[in-house]
Amino acid sequence: MKNTLTILIVDDSEIIRELLKLTLQKLGHNGVMVNNGEEALRCLDERAFDLVLMDVTMPVMDGLSALKLLRQKEQLSNQVNVRQPVILITGNDLPSDLEKFLDAGADGFVSKPVNLEALKNEINNVMAGR
Repeated sequence: MKNTLTILIVDDSEIIRELLKLTLQKLGHNGVMVNNGEEALRCLDERAFDLVLMDVTMPVMDGLSALKLLRQKEQLSNQVNVRQPVILITGNDLPSDLEKFLDAGADGFVSKPVNLEALKNEINNVMAGR
């Protein structure tokens, strides 16, 4: 895994986006912020990211809908082994919810409020699998 990652932060709350960006900076990573899943998909079309950190619950387009569209687009592409790593952020950490996130194509997840060590561990786990 390279040391500094460029991570797309997707959350409808400006405060949470800023907190996540600061947390990522403490971990040595760079963050680019957008407000919802629709903006995330547009941003992913325009540039490459090492990782996406996306909230599940957002207006306009939620994280699960955006993830589903992203995975469909990846399947339709002619490129082999193209898979954008995505960590979902959720206030729900019930086993049934977490299973739903993994089934939807998430590579990992963290619960709110996001803990620095938990986020660091999840990023390391997801990126180690690349």
